[in-house]
Amino acid sequence: MAGLWRSYQTLMTKYPWSVQIVTAGSLVGVGDVISQQLIERRGLAHHNVRRTARMMSIGFFFVGPVIGSWYKVLDRLVVGGSKSAAMKKMLVDQLCFAPCFLGAFLCISGALNGLTVEENIAKLKRDYTDALISNYYLWPPVQIANFYFVPLHHRLAVVQIVAVAWNSYLTWKANKM
Repeated sequence: MAGLWRSYQTLMTKYPWSVQIVTAGSLVGVGDVISQQLIERRGLAHHNVRRTARMMSIGFFFVGPVIGSWYKVLDRLVVGGSKSAAMKKMLVDQLCFAPCFLGAFLCISGALNGLTVEENIAKLKRDYTDALISNYYLWPPVQIANFYFVPLHHRLAVVQIVAVAWNSYLTWKANKM
């Protein structure tokens, strides 16, 4: 396991952007597999592979690039590594970024699931508030620790590891019709 972590860190040093995106897409996919198998209890015979592929594509093309870029912007907006700076970063992240990101994630998921604009809006009205409240139960303490203890180039990976559970919930929520 230590060798795997060292290899990951080496790749992260050489190719940070690519590794962050691949990590995000892969872990969104893992979250969807967990959602389908443990939450929805579909069983392997009824696993929706296309759905997992759609969710992974959201991870590769939306989650990874957007969150990776956001952390860079946030580090420029709130400078420093103190406890106070970590708290400010968490507040900006949770009050400004998270509501927009969550809405965009749910809309993209709906569009990829073939929802019409009207159906997507109705689904967003139904699910957004519940998902945002759930977000606020999980992410503030995670983000304070992330911003205080974790170097910038590892933040997306740390968030995505914690997010396996979150992604399981979010993919269930995004795919619940």
